[in-house]
Amino acid sequence: MANDSTALVIIDVQEAMYSYPDMKLYEEEEVTGRIVSLLHKARAAGVPVVYIQHTEDQEYTKGTPTWQISRHVTPLEGELIVEKPTWDAFHRTNLHEKLQELGITNLVICGMQSEFCLDTTTRRAFSMGYSSVLVEDAHSTFDNESLSGGEIVKHHNSVIGGRFAKLLKEHAVEF
Repeated sequence: MANDSTALVIIDVQEAMYSYPDMKLYEEEEVTGRIVSLLHKARAAGVPVVYIQHTEDQEYTKGTPTWQISRHVTPLEGELIVEKPTWDAFHRTNLHEKLQELGITNLVICGMQSEFCLDTTTRRAFSMGYSSVLVEDAHSTFDNESLSGGEIVKHHNSVIGGRFAKLLKEHAVEF
């Protein structure tokens, strides 16, 4: 991917994801570490970083501690933060306009939660003509009543990969 047309998109890596006393994200520490690695690689290459910040509901009320972008991936001054009210980071936001202003056509996508915002945003990016890489080992979610977090991640990699985005492991992503 060319540096001048690529952005790293970090979806919903917010304090809420780490705040549930009785729930942990699938491979929480490992996935967080891989997202941090992607962030460092993007910054080192001068690739724009775009933070998607869910803003609604109780734990995502603007200004609350759980709404904050995670301390693991604290944005630097000048990095783009897009607040979103729905699962789709393009819907009712300025994300597309901001990416267009930057000349971005390629997205490297990582973050939370695999079956909700990450899936919806990746599919929408495809529909809008972006070429995307879903970093298959840098997104996560929680167990639900039917499936474990690991099963959900695996399922979404298999559904998204090759159709809506190219799959790459974090160590293979180069900016």
